[in-house]
Amino acid sequence: MINLPTLRQWRYLVALAEIRHFGKAAEACLVTQSTLSAGIQELETQLGAALVDRTKRKVVLTPLGEDLAARARELLREAEEMVLLARAAAAPLTGPLRLGVIPTISPFLLPRVLPALRRRFPDLRLFLREDLTARLVDLLLAGKLDLLLIALPYEGGAIDTLPLFDDAFALACRSDHVLAKQAGPVRLGDLADTQLLLLEDGHCLRDHALAACRLPPSPRRDGFAATSLHTLVQMVDSGLGVTLLPQLALAAGILRGTDVVTRPLAGDGGGRTAPARQIGLAWRRGTQRADEFRLFGNALHEAMDKTAATQDSAPQ
Repeated sequence: MINLPTLRQWRYLVALAEIRHFGKAAEACLVTQSTLSAGIQELETQLGAALVDRTKRKVVLTPLGEDLAARARELLREAEEMVLLARAAAAPLTGPLRLGVIPTISPFLLPRVLPALRRRFPDLRLFLREDLTARLVDLLLAGKLDLLLIALPYEGGAIDTLPLFDDAFALACRSDHVLAKQAGPVRLGDLADTQLLLLEDGHCLRDHALAACRLPPSPRRDGFAATSLHTLVQMVDSGLGVTLLPQLALAAGILRGTDVVTRPLAGDGGGRTAPARQIGLAWRRGTQRADEFRLFGNALHEAMDKTAATQDSAPQ
């Protein structure tokens, strides 16, 4: 029988490959530098091959070391999932869950649903990471996040998705803008010659808004770009143009204290409904925790429905 290295030894190698410093890698593994160095040496002895080049001032892994570190990441990820799967079988949604959320969802949705999720799953420890979709997907595939709450569709990466609900777009403009006085929903054609303000490149909301409204990129839309929805609202309030805002942000009161109003958007007349983006969950394809993540999605959806019902029944 082959004498197999331990998971701890593989963890040392992965940490060293990612940090490229013995002392800092040891800190990340919560051990002394001598312990980590000895663990790497023992691993090399067991394998009968050099994994780290120690003759240079900077830590450099050998080609074999790089290859084995990449494989060890997958091994550690699978081992972690086995433990979490066993826990979930006895008590789903307990322990840590690393959730990535995009900034056009996080501040508007999470305050509505987190209290209900905490009550339903009191032993769930939710760790949140807010970032742009592409970076969140990279972290997910690297095993540094478990689950994402993003806008769909998203193409790229070995991920599975679970659509939760549609988030309709509305036109936002100053109350003295010509479109604010227009009767009925605003037609998509009315936006062709309007200064439409959008988020900067990298925010999926920009792409989803343009795609939902079937609007091509143009210089009139590329001259001004914001880093957040709150900045967009301030730009509109200053009379720089109009924008498209999702219902999640509107329901959270993003227009409070401004002279910005909203108008509904019409469909394209060809049977398409009003423009909207889809909100959903994403996880690594092939994960053993898919059933647990679907349970989380159902609970999130139910929490949203309850808060919506409470808002609808509140006195105006």
